[in-house]
Amino acid sequence: MVYHDLTNNDFVVVRSYEAFISFIKQNGLPAFISFDNDLGEDENGTVLPDGYATAKWLVYESGLDLKELNFKVHSANPVASVQILSLLDNYISFLKKG
Repeated sequence: MVYHDLTNNDFVVVRSYEAFISFIKQNGLPAFISFDNDLGEDENGTVLPDGYATAKWLVYESGLDLKELNFKVHSANPVASVQILSLLDNYISFLKKG
């Protein structure tokens, strides 16, 4: 596990863009989100929406106040990790300024 001090019982795991959005809509923002980027392919080999897409949904479509969003990015994809981190950090910084 990525977070050595925690167990699977400490997390609600969602493994798709759709499940992420559904969980947030039903439960609101959790206390902590750990982003992965590469979420696989469908049965036809089409790449599924990724962790960056979930971050963009939070910022541009969710309508939620993300000023206090507590998150980490644990993706092994170095480019996507920077994209997710930069989008969320920059947006949260923007919100806190004004």
